[in-house]
Amino acid sequence: MLEKFCNSTFWNASLLDSPEADLPICFEQTVLVWIPLGFLWLLAPWQLLHVYRSRTKKSPLTKLYLAKQVLVLCLLILAAIELVLVLTEDSGQATIPAVRYTNPSLYLCTWLLVLLIQHSRQWCVQKDSWFLSLFWILSILCGTFQFQTLVRMLLKGSTSSLAYSCLFFIFYALQILILILSAFSRRDGSSDNPSLTASFLSNITFSWYDSIVLKGYKQPLTLEDIWEVDEQSKSKTLVSRFEKHMVRELPQARRALQRRRQKNAQRDSGTRLHGLSKNQSQSQDVLVLEEAKKKKKKSGTTEDFPKSWLIKALFKTFYVIILKSFLLKLVFDLLMFLNPQLLKLLISFANEQDSYVWTGYLYSILFFSVALIQSLCLQCYFQHCFMLGIKVRTVIIASVYKKALSLSNQARKQYTVGETVNLMSVDAQKLMDVTSFIHLLWSNVLQITLSIYFLWIELGPSVLAGVGVMLLLIPVNGIIAIKNKTIQVKNMKKKDQRLKIMNEILNGIKILKYFAWEPSFRNLVYNIRKKELKNLLRFGQIQSVMMFLLFLTPVLVSVTTFSVYVLVDSNNVLDAKKAFTAITLFNILRFPMHMLPMVISSMLQASVSTERLEKYLGGDDLDTSAIQHDSNFADKVVQFSEASFTWDQNSEATIRDVNLDVMPGQLVAVVGSVGSGKSSLMSAMLGEMENVHGHITIKGSIAYVPQQSWIQNGTIKDNILFGSELDEKRYQQVLEACALLQDLEVLPGGDLAEIGEKGINLSGGQKQRISLARAAYQNSDIYILDDPLSAVDAHVGKHIFEKVLGPNGLLKGKTRLLVTHSIHFLPQVDEIVVLENGTISEKGSYSALLVKKGLFAKNLKTFMKQAGPEGEATVNEDSEEEDDYGLMPSMEEIPEDVASLTMKRENSLRRTLSRSSRSSSRPLKPLKNSLRTQNVNTQKEEEEPVKGQKLTKKEFIETGKVKFSIYLKYLRAVGWCSFFFIILAYVINFVAFIGSNLWLSAWTNDSKTYNGTNYPASQRDMRVGVYGALGLVQGISVLIANLWSAYGFIHASNILHKQLLNNILRVPMSFFDTTPIGRIVNRFAGDISTVDDTLPMSLRSWILCFLGIISTLVMICMATPIFIIIIIPLGAIYVSVQMFYVATSRQLRRLDSVTRSPLYSFFSETVSGLSVIRAFQHQERFLKHNEVLIDTNQKCVFSWIISNRWLAVRLELVGNLIVFFSSLMMVIYKDTLSGDTVGFVLSNALNITQTLNWLVRMTSEIETNIVAVERINEYINLENEAPWVTDKRPPAGWPSKGEIEFNNYQVRYRPELDLVLKGITCDIKSQEKIGVVGRTGAGKSSLTNSLFRILEAAGGQILIDGVDIASIGLHDLREKLTIIPQDPILFSGSLRMNLDPFSNYSDEEIWKALELAHLKSFVAGLQLGLSHELTEAGDNLSIGQRQLLCLARALLRKSKILIMDEATAAIDLETDHLIQLTIQKEFSHCTTITIAHRLHTIIDSDKVMVLDNGKIVEYGSPEELLEARGPFYLMAKEAGIEHVNSTAL
Repeated sequence: MLEKFCNSTFWNASLLDSPEADLPICFEQTVLVWIPLGFLWLLAPWQLLHVYRSRTKKSPLTKLYLAKQVLVLCLLILAAIELVLVLTEDSGQATIPAVRYTNPSLYLCTWLLVLLIQHSRQWCVQKDSWFLSLFWILSILCGTFQFQTLVRMLLKGSTSSLAYSCLFFIFYALQILILILSAFSRRDGSSDNPSLTASFLSNITFSWYDSIVLKGYKQPLTLEDIWEVDEQSKSKTLVSRFEKHMVRELPQARRALQRRRQKNAQRDSGTRLHGLSKNQSQSQDVLVLEEAKKKKKKSGTTEDFPKSWLIKALFKTFYVIILKSFLLKLVFDLLMFLNPQLLKLLISFANEQDSYVWTGYLYSILFFSVALIQSLCLQCYFQHCFMLGIKVRTVIIASVYKKALSLSNQARKQYTVGETVNLMSVDAQKLMDVTSFIHLLWSNVLQITLSIYFLWIELGPSVLAGVGVMLLLIPVNGIIAIKNKTIQVKNMKKKDQRLKIMNEILNGIKILKYFAWEPSFRNLVYNIRKKELKNLLRFGQIQSVMMFLLFLTPVLVSVTTFSVYVLVDSNNVLDAKKAFTAITLFNILRFPMHMLPMVISSMLQASVSTERLEKYLGGDDLDTSAIQHDSNFADKVVQFSEASFTWDQNSEATIRDVNLDVMPGQLVAVVGSVGSGKSSLMSAMLGEMENVHGHITIKGSIAYVPQQSWIQNGTIKDNILFGSELDEKRYQQVLEACALLQDLEVLPGGDLAEIGEKGINLSGGQKQRISLARAAYQNSDIYILDDPLSAVDAHVGKHIFEKVLGPNGLLKGKTRLLVTHSIHFLPQVDEIVVLENGTISEKGSYSALLVKKGLFAKNLKTFMKQAGPEGEATVNEDSEEEDDYGLMPSMEEIPEDVASLTMKRENSLRRTLSRSSRSSSRPLKPLKNSLRTQNVNTQKEEEEPVKGQKLTKKEFIETGKVKFSIYLKYLRAVGWCSFFFIILAYVINFVAFIGSNLWLSAWTNDSKTYNGTNYPASQRDMRVGVYGALGLVQGISVLIANLWSAYGFIHASNILHKQLLNNILRVPMSFFDTTPIGRIVNRFAGDISTVDDTLPMSLRSWILCFLGIISTLVMICMATPIFIIIIIPLGAIYVSVQMFYVATSRQLRRLDSVTRSPLYSFFSETVSGLSVIRAFQHQERFLKHNEVLIDTNQKCVFSWIISNRWLAVRLELVGNLIVFFSSLMMVIYKDTLSGDTVGFVLSNALNITQTLNWLVRMTSEIETNIVAVERINEYINLENEAPWVTDKRPPAGWPSKGEIEFNNYQVRYRPELDLVLKGITCDIKSQEKIGVVGRTGAGKSSLTNSLFRILEAAGGQILIDGVDIASIGLHDLREKLTIIPQDPILFSGSLRMNLDPFSNYSDEEIWKALELAHLKSFVAGLQLGLSHELTEAGDNLSIGQRQLLCLARALLRKSKILIMDEATAAIDLETDHLIQLTIQKEFSHCTTITIAHRLHTIIDSDKVMVLDNGKIVEYGSPEELLEARGPFYLMAKEAGIEHVNSTAL
């Protein structure tokens, strides 16, 4: 039929059987024309429908669009001309063949369709349609045949169809032009991200990314250079999609959990009944055992959370990407098996002398095009997979964050902050890695099946021998993988432990320095690290055995297969075609065999992570059902009805049966002794506790001030506004009322001063006042104030009470619940609630309670006596100290504003680190002026930030190449000797590899010399034997290299960790003040783990890849030396691509880690401030901020992945060209080469593409990972403080007397700052009690720090018992002094370890100390006594108890010198009194220096030292100073102390 259609033969095979092959004209004009047209017409409707559905606004016309349309119009005109020509042509008598006018008509319709499609793309973001590009490519490829036929005809001189030929040539040229045009992408302004507008060709080759790579090569990239992620990948979109599915899956999993529990309960009850009935007498024991079992079960957290819902939800969220990547991988896998077939054809082409040359060229071209399509498929597949990985990670990080905001306390208790951050960092990462390789599961199986099938065709049943060997090795690998898994789990635990301790060490570094405890904690970390490294070594050894088996597998397999094949039947001769096709197939087979166990083991690892995430995300939410918010509630604002609440469902209630009504606008004070449940009552209202029974009804919004203020890392202004709009007037009012104006004057940058993590550069009082200001600024209905006055001075307390909390304060008319220890404010409150053991013992107004003569009245009486006329019994934590009196007009002048006095603060330098010299040189303004300057802080935005305004130094991002010295440092740590032997072993491996390949080609050559019948057995055995031996050498050398490297690399990471830890513990204190803890922990977590796991792997792989490529090139050049000429330009391309890429990739990885840190630190900040965030109901705002952080990080990772794909496409092109040219060489030099050489060269060349790709990947991996060594090295080389122990040791009993002598002592915080102590000279006699007073910033704390040499002298000296403290080691000095610090810092671990980490004291001594510190009854009441475990930072004790523990710590040391940084925070007055007595009695033989914040604590000391501005202004006994009427007298007068004895008890 077709022959009739075109009036000539359709197909003639004989045309192909000639050196000058050609296709029949009819075939070219029908089939080859219709293929592209069919493709277009089939897909066009879908495309148009898709465009119609997803249309956006129309884009303006561009030159590119017009050019394309014009060219297609030209094609349309050409088709019309052709049709006219055909119809007007006078062909004589013969009829015109139908094909002549059907084709132009088809083309006419097609070009119209193309015009329409191109026009419709105007409404799309991506202007270029992928299937049009494919159509042009197809059309050009199919046109090639007709093109060459016409050229041949013209060359032969037939001019019969000259017009048509010319038309066809123009038509062909136009198509090529259009294809070139469609390769250009057009940018439109709508989107930042060029990947959206990139053309099809640019997309599959990632050319749209060129601009970034160029930019990155010229200069290091910054965040601004990187494109934003598109809307579809933003965390917000992803999470909402994920939650849709999660909402469906999670309840199902919960129901399944209920069913499981019921089943278990039935089973348990069955066994228990059975057990009890047997022997009643034992029932008691049985029950005890059951209890124990239950406990054990609980501690082992088995089985009890909703399972296997996460993966389902993720799959449903991302199934489209999964499907796309599935198809791409399928195409790639199938194409992979074309290579061995083509190889077979090429070998037989080389072996047959009379084969036509064009077939060889055809095979070469096919080789190249198959490889090209394969590369593009693979890269697109990878991109989809990695994108999926990032998206999964994003979803998980965002979900974990969201969950953290609503997790119940019960569930939250199971995780420390560190562990929750781990969920975000480690587990999300594991899932990300697995999702990238998810398709390998089925793809590996497919590849294995196909390889075996093709091998069977080649070698018949003897293949089964080889496959059998592989199958035998799979279970072995499986067992090894399981072993590895258990080791990894162990290691994760060890790592968690180590990081937890590190975290605490860094949080409590000050205490470690004061007490000289660094060695004890260092050893603690060392011991854990030792176990961790032991596990790592085991892991490395097992890994080596695994690698050994992997290397042995292909060798064993080919040896067994070939031997069996040759031995089974004497007619079987191994020829080149069979052997090299088989080897190529075995090479294909090797990858899936290698990957399968790895995929399975990483799946297992991910399954652990999934379970952890499922447990966390499936945890119970905070149940606030007991807190009812009712806006139409009657006249009460808060009502407790029979409310009982607990912190832990399994323990008894903390708040019991509370009934309480609070009326609108009331100020209610909650009082009670330490541990009576005051803070718990507040938490219950906020919904932070578990409800036992009863409920609380609340009307209106809540603002909350916690007892321990929570400050975010940001400016003061941000902290106070807390996300609200700025209302300048109210803002100023709040600042003034909270006594912050003076602080702002002093802080560099005013209210734009940056506050470090956890408010590290503020005093406790400042933190507390900022926390209060935050609450006061929010216009809420109910204010819950948990002891906000504890950390501030008496005067400031008064000021704040009057201006903010009291009846005339800023918050008057609001409902206020105030927990307080300050008795003298109580007369002014509306109602007092007295708590005792979690119940309300009495309530009523102040006068009513006094009349009642209950508990309250009794306590009040005791303390009124004690506090004396001062009437001031505030309790101070980190207090801001007394003020400078002598320098101020006396009180009477300004009755109105007491507090602004107090606040004349030059803030303590210790806290605000980078102080500029402004404060000290500024003359003191008269107070009245200072009250006028209320707008100190409206700093103009444009002003330069003041020196010192930024506290935390920006994390140092290394740019450019990693210095070579870092590599050397690492190799030195590995050991040069080890390194040399490792390399040697690998080289031997590759020599053996080349040898076995050459041997095989010699062996296959035998098939020409002998044919089957007369092949000598001895020859055969020798061939098999040597081949096997060479294979064994390969395996063994790899084993040796791997074992050795495991030792070497672990040795290196041990050394680096030791140096890092040692140095961090010896760094001066100032470093910790300017460096966020997260950044230091990061060195111990991320960087050390890189050096442990990732760096060794990438180094090993790099060596293997490098040697593999060298060996392949050597083999190709051995066969065809001319190939060297081709290697040079390809090598140049390769190196240049790599240079471009590595620069960009390295910077992207750095940006990734820099954008990742804020993510985690913001998370830990959120977790620690949860109650505040929830109370203010700011969860949404924090979620939004988190989304921004995630997206910033995501765009870096995204970009990094694209850069990898960009590289891979270009490198694979180089690899494909190597294959192409080597096959061309084989065709060109066909006469000089035999089939076995061709096989030998090409089977190796086929491997090179992947290896080249890996090599660059590994190079950049190493570059990236060595950054970890660089960062560790940066901290190893930090400057140290003085040595711990020097040659000059103090005498044995030193200090025996405890005399302290200051000689013109000067000190400054950092070389560039002013002096803080400006020449202090004084003598302190043995056993004297000295009180130090002075306003904030006078240098009191600097005095303590100088004694401990936390600060080193800038001049002068301090002598203790005649020994200059600067001349002895730090530990010798610090071990002999004792300090009771302001903040009670404890470590997780037993109580005992907190008191005595070196185990220097007996249990009796410890109990004695506890008794003196009034903790004996408490500790004795604990189940484990001294072994009672404290949680992180001692959180399971009240602040008061922590303070008492610190006292016990001091009592144990019994040194001759005691320094007290007056530390009576958050302790009720009774305990405070006890502490004072204990100190007087127990430390009577000591020299005591007390840094006082309240005068009555030091009024009975022997001498008082008044400091101002770093100088001693007065020094003498209290009596003398009171009579002298100097600054001290003014202070005392203000505090209401007239005579020393007025405070006598």
